[in-house]
Amino acid sequence: MVLGSAFSQASGQGWPQLADLLLAFGLSSLIGLEREFRQRSAGLRTYTLVGFGAALFMLISKYGFGDILEPRTVVLDPSRIAAQIVTGIGFIGGGLIFVRRDAVRGLTTAAAVWLTAAIGMACGAGLPRLAIAGTAGYLFVVLTYTPLVHRLPRAQAALAHLRLDYVDGRGVLREALMVCSAHGFTVGDLAVVRGGDAGESRGRDQRRDRSEATATRPATVQVTMTVQGGGEVPRLVTALTDLDGIVAVSAGDLDED
Repeated sequence: MVLGSAFSQASGQGWPQLADLLLAFGLSSLIGLEREFRQRSAGLRTYTLVGFGAALFMLISKYGFGDILEPRTVVLDPSRIAAQIVTGIGFIGGGLIFVRRDAVRGLTTAAAVWLTAAIGMACGAGLPRLAIAGTAGYLFVVLTYTPLVHRLPRAQAALAHLRLDYVDGRGVLREALMVCSAHGFTVGDLAVVRGGDAGESRGRDQRRDRSEATATRPATVQVTMTVQGGGEVPRLVTALTDLDGIVAVSAGDLDED
């Protein structure tokens, strides 16, 4: 009885509050698993901690100051913590958004973190149905809207982001640029990182220290570029994948993470 009274709902540390925390933990982990599977910049741990922390803040706001409340003397507004959570998550989201020339990336990740915080807040506020509905809405958007967007007709000025990994020394980049042009795309913002020669600028001494397995491995090159045009990006990706020497090809919209 003593343990039951100490672990009571009135103190804000009862089983209902733990259930709210566990629900926030599970729903935010579900969103994190989806982002981790898609290999986005923020993954399972980030989303789980955001949702779990938001729920904990809400519970603290609701129950953490009951011992100092006095009628007509000390009155607290639990909604103030909710407003601060929204502001704090805005800073996190802002750090996930990158702008390069006229291209903006990370908006989807920032929006997903923002929504995960809202789901955690709903759990902490004792609104499980809204939290579950918010999670279902998120999954519906990311699983349904992505293929739908890819099927929509593209404008002539549409931009997409490509990343190519290929074996160096075979003229693959030249052929890839020709394929892009043949499919109605122009290439811009091209950046090359030579995977096999990344340490070349650090001197020959470091290259001598590499193992024989690494030394005999073909040098790979990673290229990131933006393509612009009215062609179909999936067909372009398929054509680039078929090139001899291409290791991997990935594509995405510039407003996605």
